[in-house]
Amino acid sequence: MIREDRFLISRRPYAVDLTSLHTQDPAQARINAVWYRRRNGLTVACIGHLWDIQRPLPTSAVEFLARHDDGRFGGECEGRWDGARYWGAQIPEVMEQHLEVLRPMLAAYPAVPPGYDGWWRF
Repeated sequence: MIREDRFLISRRPYAVDLTSLHTQDPAQARINAVWYRRRNGLTVACIGHLWDIQRPLPTSAVEFLARHDDGRFGGECEGRWDGARYWGAQIPEVMEQHLEVLRPMLAAYPAVPPGYDGWWRF
């Protein structure tokens, strides 16, 4: 992935939590991410993660991002907020956690939310 300082929604950038690298099995790694997209003419804020198969497993988030070069699947969205409706988790606690990030994120468009590093693109 490539890090850019300038936000351009057309480049489909992601902001990532550099403290959230997870390794799940002998080759799969993931990192938490948020991003903006346009859906049916509306800007929406999304929360989820980026994942990749990497051997050997990365030891840092920056290493994961440097080696993550296949963006055809994009981020795996776990929650989305359009300013009026939420789509995502059906567990109330998870929904509340998502909305704590997504509501201020959408209100501050196109700012990077606190705790995230952006902007990263493929």
